[in-house]
Amino acid sequence: MIIKKIFNNNAIVAKDSDKHEYVIMGCGIAFKKNAGEKVDENLIEKTFILKQKDASEKFKLLLEDIPSEHVSLCYDIIEYAKNILKVEFNDYIYITLTDHISNAIKLFDSGIDNPNALIWEIKKFYPKEFQIGLKALQFIKDELDKELPEDEAANIALHLINVQGNISNDKTGNVSKHTKMIKDILNIVKYTYNITLDEKSINYERFVTHLRFFFQRLGQKKDTALEDDFLLNHIKTKYSKAYNCMLKIEKYLETKLSNEEQLYLTVHIQRVTQRN
Repeated sequence: MIIKKIFNNNAIVAKDSDKHEYVIMGCGIAFKKNAGEKVDENLIEKTFILKQKDASEKFKLLLEDIPSEHVSLCYDIIEYAKNILKVEFNDYIYITLTDHISNAIKLFDSGIDNPNALIWEIKKFYPKEFQIGLKALQFIKDELDKELPEDEAANIALHLINVQGNISNDKTGNVSKHTKMIKDILNIVKYTYNITLDEKSINYERFVTHLRFFFQRLGQKKDTALEDDFLLNHIKTKYSKAYNCMLKIEKYLETKLSNEEQLYLTVHIQRVTQRN
């Protein structure tokens, strides 16, 4: 392989005999090297093969602004996530997650918190992704000696959740369908309560995000925990209007929701319709 472009001593763009391009990382792989010279393949540690051209070009731009150790760290996190989740991610995960984590590290160094308002939902509905987020924080601590807060594990998990959803939606063509369904459900809530929802509120954001994740779970069979019966009955009594609104949504969806889904949907309706 021949060096096409050098980002720094540890990161280059190289092309093979078939003119395929790769982003390659390795300690000192570009040290005292110039474009056009042969790559020392013994120094290759990580190879990024991005099949989507647009993603590949954006990733190269990212490398010009982000420390190579951040890129290398994110590569390890993504590979770990692939092995745990047994999925292939869209190429853009290398851009979005790398950019996010690098920025999160900069914010941490500046003493700025980046809380995730959806951490409770993510822990509850996506425990695997959240555990990967926690593992990513351990990677960051081991590599950079920076102990980022637990909220950041949820932020990382959200990237993994979204990219899985994008792959699924791209294959099934459900993006527009789900967008319409979210709009319809919001209208059911608005007409039931005869109110205008505050689209800038955190409860509105939580509700819409919950619905997006909900559509990904719809149709998946899950065992319902026994305590959900007690909690649902309690919520049904305490928030009767929200519960009845949830039943309208269930009827619109033409499916029987689990107790767990009924419970959390009712709670979200109650939150998003509160005025205080």
